[in-house]
Amino acid sequence: MASDDELLREQVVSAWRPRGRDGGVRSHPAWHDLPERERARAYDEAASARRLEAALDPEGLSTTARAVLARLRLPSR
Repeated sequence: MASDDELLREQVVSAWRPRGRDGGVRSHPAWHDLPERERARAYDEAASARRLEAALDPEGLSTTARAVLARLRLPSR
């Protein structure tokens, strides 16, 4: 069974982020519940996940890159 920190870290590593009323991207709520060492681990895991996503994507884009392009309404390539 996963620990509370592992479950929070998994949420933080995902590409989903909440948006504020102004449309701006906010930090994941679980980020604030993680101890500092777990935040560092989540950051490293998220960076690895985005690299894997980009490696698997036909255009070499991560989910984050796709979300930014969609927000800007720009074609991916």
